[in-house]
Amino acid sequence: MDRRQLERILRNQEHEFKDLLSQDWVSRPEESLVNLHSRLAQVVIGVRRSGKSTLCINVIKKSGLDFAYVNFEDEQLSLIQASDLDTVLECLYQVYGQFNHLFMDEIQNIDGWQYFVNRLLRSGMHVLMTGSNAKLLSSELSTHMTGRYMPIEIFPFSFAEYCMAKGHGLRHGSTKESGLLRRAFDEYIMGGGFPELMFEDRKEAYIQELVTGILSNDIEKRFKIAYKDAFERMAQHIMNIAPVKINYADLGRLFDFKSQHTAENYVGYLEKAYLLCMIPRFSYKSHSRVTGSKAYTVDVSLMNMRRDAFAAANLGWRLETIVLIELLRRNRSKGRHVAYLEDRSSECDFLVCSGLNVLSAIQVSYDVSNSKTLKRELKGLIMAAEKTGCEDLILLTDHEDEAIEESGHHIRILPVHAWLVDGYPDLE
Repeated sequence: MDRRQLERILRNQEHEFKDLLSQDWVSRPEESLVNLHSRLAQVVIGVRRSGKSTLCINVIKKSGLDFAYVNFEDEQLSLIQASDLDTVLECLYQVYGQFNHLFMDEIQNIDGWQYFVNRLLRSGMHVLMTGSNAKLLSSELSTHMTGRYMPIEIFPFSFAEYCMAKGHGLRHGSTKESGLLRRAFDEYIMGGGFPELMFEDRKEAYIQELVTGILSNDIEKRFKIAYKDAFERMAQHIMNIAPVKINYADLGRLFDFKSQHTAENYVGYLEKAYLLCMIPRFSYKSHSRVTGSKAYTVDVSLMNMRRDAFAAANLGWRLETIVLIELLRRNRSKGRHVAYLEDRSSECDFLVCSGLNVLSAIQVSYDVSNSKTLKRELKGLIMAAEKTGCEDLILLTDHEDEAIEESGHHIRILPVHAWLVDGYPDLE
């Protein structure tokens, strides 16, 4: 690329960067995970349009440090190659002067980017970068940047963040506060948490374009998908029926793949691109954990706003998905994982685990006013307590708020809208 043209592009981006820094953005808990003084590259990863760039902008704004900035998603930089990156760096020094911190947005669009980043790190540069592309989670990253990066994972807005973006309060002590929070949750359970989507009128078109972009650009091109039509139909099918236990043999037969291994790879790509979040079945035996994983969409908007989607009316599935994503937000950064537990007669939706130690057992049901439904949900929690020894037992519902004793176990029944915001930093 012509050097003068590159300098002009970077100067225009400098103005955009200053404008972004001047704006107010929703604070997110994951900001505390970014260490701008680390010698490791701080890599903010997650599904497209989940707010990775604005999280970084907020971190930079609060730090007061002098950063240089380059956005590789700019279509004017689409022809940049790895051999051009030294020229990019030289132009950045010309535009910004001396700097020791560099924010690079979507650098994975350039083949061979990791060698450039490694060289920057060796020179003492502090690097902050984002990426939604599945390549950032592939073996290429771990191979070429072993021990040289720290991932920070984010998801679309949590319910608390959604409320803050909309200007809603998070408190629910009074009748008015509780009613308004419930109203906000009624919106969230149907619309989800993609930040830009909250202010879009044509929501279905937005989600359709987002999903199409992830499937075609983040997955099919990067992983050289051979059976594109079958892959896309499989992806749409899983999102239609999620939450669902994945049976790879059934998927292979349904979409006429040549082997079960193809289905396993394709589902793995959907997980790497963050369209799907997978949780394992809990077991104290390693071989039992590798089968029967359960798939969830990364946001409830993917369940009903795609073309030909048909999961809109199932509030139970939607509530379960929201709770799972919230549990991942709260626990993955702490080294914990989430699983589900089942036996022949009952199931517990979620176990929060630290290794083999089960910290919490959580059951989710939109409406437990029916005595049979309540009995079934409590049975799953009691089964989890007896099999794991866990006594932090929670049933999340749309309305109830009480504590009960059942079969010698203490169980908290909580309204999900309150559970989702309690403990959020804005309330502390």
